[in-house]
Amino acid sequence: MSGLGRGLAALCLIAGLLAPALAADLPTFKLTFNTDGTFEPARLEVPAGRFKLILINASQEPVEFESLQLRKEKVLGPGVTSFVVLSISRPGEYPFFDDFHQDAKGVLVVLPKP
Repeated sequence: MSGLGRGLAALCLIAGLLAPALAADLPTFKLTFNTDGTFEPARLEVPAGRFKLILINASQEPVEFESLQLRKEKVLGPGVTSFVVLSISRPGEYPFFDDFHQDAKGVLVVLPKP
């Protein structure tokens, strides 16, 4: 491996080690996929900026958090908990849905910074 290759590998390793630590320091919010096909909460208010959204699949079926406006999607198996990190600077309403259960819808409301 060349010196450049070793340097890039080291940089990737450091980034991989730091990413979970940086995500742990972010404001954190929870979104649960319920067994009845709804989100809890269906309307989630967050401050503008960078934050972590913990996704909890409390159902016995796979679900997919998806938002076309946010260009984010995450599939979770039954009973799985995961997260996404979002950075949204523009206040507004951003709809999301469960792509596997099209009737399950919600909205992420991004509030202006105080």
